[in-house]
Amino acid sequence: MMMRTDPFREVERLSREIFGATGTTARPVMMPMDAWRDGDTFRVELDLPGIDPDNIDLDVENNVVTVKAERPAPDHGESSVAAERPRGTFSRQLVLGDNLDTNTITANYDAGVLSLSIPVAESAKPRKIAINSGSEEPAAISA
Repeated sequence: MMMRTDPFREVERLSREIFGATGTTARPVMMPMDAWRDGDTFRVELDLPGIDPDNIDLDVENNVVTVKAERPAPDHGESSVAAERPRGTFSRQLVLGDNLDTNTITANYDAGVLSLSIPVAESAKPRKIAINSGSEEPAAISA
């Protein structure tokens, strides 16, 4: 499935929420995520409200999925009365296990939520193995 490699990332996210932050390329703001297995598919939903789909990049390298997005600062022309929504660059990396097929990931962006569907690899799906008795030739594995 998915492996979390940075236990301090959640603490950093909470501190940014409390103290506010503008994401930069060097220090991007993290995006909230839900992930679960639905049968033979691993599903991930990332919150990116108000982001233009053209400003979202989704890359896969080996077993790492990287999502980057950008919400530019608004140009209101006047001084701002309130600016609480995070701006700048958002980034999230998901380290996936070998049991997922990263070659057939599909993505959909709707109502501010980026949804990823990652199928379980055929080699990781349960399968039956025939058992031979005596001196019979070994049976092939059936799917």
